[in-house]
Amino acid sequence: MSRMIEDLTFAFKTFRRNKTRTVLSLLGIIIGVASVIVITSIGESARQNVKAAFGSSGLNLVRISGGWRMRAANISFNDAFKSKLFDEIPHIKRIWPVNSVSATLRNNDSDVSTSGSAVEYGYLEMCGLTLDYGNYFSVSDDVRGAQVAVLQSDVAKSLFPEGDAAGKKIVLIHQGQSFSFTVTGVLAETNGFFENSSIYLPRGFYTKKIEPSPAASSLVLEADSQNHAVELTDAVRAYIASLTGDEYSVNITSMKSALSQFESVSGTMNLLLSGIAAISLLVGGVGIMNIMIVTVTERKKEIGIRKAIGASGAAIRTQFLVEAAAITLTGGLIGIAAGLLISLGAVYVMNWPFVVNGPACLASFLFSAFIGVFFGFNPASRAAKLDPVSALQSP
Repeated sequence: MSRMIEDLTFAFKTFRRNKTRTVLSLLGIIIGVASVIVITSIGESARQNVKAAFGSSGLNLVRISGGWRMRAANISFNDAFKSKLFDEIPHIKRIWPVNSVSATLRNNDSDVSTSGSAVEYGYLEMCGLTLDYGNYFSVSDDVRGAQVAVLQSDVAKSLFPEGDAAGKKIVLIHQGQSFSFTVTGVLAETNGFFENSSIYLPRGFYTKKIEPSPAASSLVLEADSQNHAVELTDAVRAYIASLTGDEYSVNITSMKSALSQFESVSGTMNLLLSGIAAISLLVGGVGIMNIMIVTVTERKKEIGIRKAIGASGAAIRTQFLVEAAAITLTGGLIGIAAGLLISLGAVYVMNWPFVVNGPACLASFLFSAFIGVFFGFNPASRAAKLDPVSALQSP
């Protein structure tokens, strides 16, 4: 151990004597390691940003909506179809019918043309849609078909620029009919991707005032756990295919499946890009080998003196391997620091959470050490095999 520490100390003294050569040797390693760290850190930060945007709520939901071939397949999202789904497919906790509503919302001189959803009591909470202020509509509102509504924040701001829309009146115009609604609450701006309607009405109102006993525009299946969401999606797709011979006769979407696919694709891309970046490490390793060969040639007399006073070939080999490893490890540490700083700046600009990819940092550090030993072995072996007499006679 003391011999290795001595070799390491001597290596850094050599680096100080040859600053330009040392910097050029470090550059390839620094660039390669920094590239790997930037790619993996930004990739991981992007993944965490998407996961945060999805949220934890809604990952157990599967939506079935009408595809362009749904009518030809003779499928209707009525109560009979819901019963069949319950009977044929496991892991369904509840099925939520949703009816789409295209409408114009009016408040004094402000008009907003938008799309909404008529949903049952508890649906908004189940989807994880949180309120900025006010309240959700109640079970009594749903049963009575009360003319109350929950607005998305941007629609509320358009209709009520002065703020505080809760308790105020709006007019909903749908298919030539006008209805007066009271706003009970406004949703927060940060909500999940699963729901994006601008206004939510009690489905009881829809069935009493718009269309009695309607088939739903879409069905939202709530799985009994997030772990069964992907399995439920596959089961629904297989069931639709068994009914129609065409699994794409309806649209089937799942946040859990979408998130899993995104993580799989992003993980593959990160791995591919990291592999490409790692090639620069290999190029840097070749540069290390060339410079170490030049170093051995320049230091033949030093090698000859060490051998003449009793240094073994193994000791000479170890000395030059330590020098090569020291260069690459130093470059690796600098590259990791540079990569983290660049990643921090990038995610700050994009307003993403900064996530340090620990395994990538460790792998880059260890790989840089391997590069030093691997590409330094040939020059170190040449030094170890030098004849001391010939080495002492070198200019």
